[in-house]
Amino acid sequence: MDIKQLHYFVTVADQLSYSRAAQKLHISQPSLSNAIKNLEHEVGSPLFERSTRKIELTDAGSVLYEKSIRLLSQMNILKKEMEEVKLTGRGELVIGMIESVRQWVPQVIREYHSRFPSMHIKLFEVLSRKAVVDSLRKYHTHLVITNQCIHEGDIESLPLYKERLVLVLHREHALAQKDSITFKELEKEPFIISMEGFQTREDILRAFAFEQSSPNIKFEIERFETALTLVRENLGVAIIPENYLVEPKDESIVRKTLDSPALERTVYLMVMKNRYLAPAVQCFLEEIQRNFAPRHKATDVIYRMGKGEKEKLESSNL
Repeated sequence: MDIKQLHYFVTVADQLSYSRAAQKLHISQPSLSNAIKNLEHEVGSPLFERSTRKIELTDAGSVLYEKSIRLLSQMNILKKEMEEVKLTGRGELVIGMIESVRQWVPQVIREYHSRFPSMHIKLFEVLSRKAVVDSLRKYHTHLVITNQCIHEGDIESLPLYKERLVLVLHREHALAQKDSITFKELEKEPFIISMEGFQTREDILRAFAFEQSSPNIKFEIERFETALTLVRENLGVAIIPENYLVEPKDESIVRKTLDSPALERTVYLMVMKNRYLAPAVQCFLEEIQRNFAPRHKATDVIYRMGKGEKEKLESSNL
């Protein structure tokens, strides 16, 4: 059996239809049927139940499907790594990030771009814990800048900095004129918070619990921009990263600092531990860490690149 046969087999299993699978694979249905029959002959067992109108996997088919999914995923990763091995100063850099880092990431990119002008850079918002892990493991991103606290054996997590979380409310809100606001005073307020799976939600709930209090959650959101939109309409109050509040100042929103040591979050730089990264990508990691975490070195984390190799890389981009 070969990779193409397994790809055909997995597509049929996913589509539960030979005709739909053939369309997806851009081959004729008879060709697909013959490929599956040849695979069954090699395996020595039927892979699909054909007695019913609906295609279903046999026991042998189920085993092969699970193994094939993993194998095809590894082959896809291998192809991407082989492509990246060829890259020096030319290629693509894919960055996953949270909303609040938009304040400093462009400055880092500007410095990096002056050294590697030919690099094509993609920026994606990667917000939830699952999205961070998936984007790294599936090689959708080279690195992720996130506040998610992730402890996985195959993911390297380097703390960059801490940022405060602040209370935002409408200027006409009853609490807007107060010099200090307690967590107890927020208990009855309609509260806007991130959905489950977001680290900021856990940080905020932990801060409330620390003060022996709990929020009156009325709205659950994915993006802080949505939270601010609701606050502008005076529909509730929210606690968001201070770095997200930037000029021009929004006159309809008041910012308040709550006196709590728990109201802060850590921003991390995350990469896959054993993934090969092209030298040009590693240089971007170093650029970030020069700005925020001089105690760490990107080359210590991922791949040790010799001085001569780096000089050759950078000179090729001049």
